[in-house]
Amino acid sequence: MAAILNFAIFPMDKGSNLGDYVSKVIQHIRESGLDYQLTPMGTIIEAPTVGEALKVVEEAYEILEPISDRIYCVMNMDVKKDKSGLIKGKIASIEERIGEVNK
Repeated sequence: MAAILNFAIFPMDKGSNLGDYVSKVIQHIRESGLDYQLTPMGTIIEAPTVGEALKVVEEAYEILEPISDRIYCVMNMDVKKDKSGLIKGKIASIEERIGEVNK
């Protein structure tokens, strides 16, 4: 089983330069040991279970909660019981059809 989860989370009360806050969340994701991919609009993580994926989102909230009175989070998820390696697999599937996509 694999759960691939795309999410964005950030404080809404810290102005328009949020890199200092978002980088704390990305550092935590990196330290989790899960496969992840940072994108301009969010971060994709892959976990063995839905619970582990949602735990990362909860922990991201816990990082931001002490420093913000308002936190925005959006996420979507794809769970496959018979697969793993979804982040790389989904990209490879498209690249087989049209060539390299992330130049």
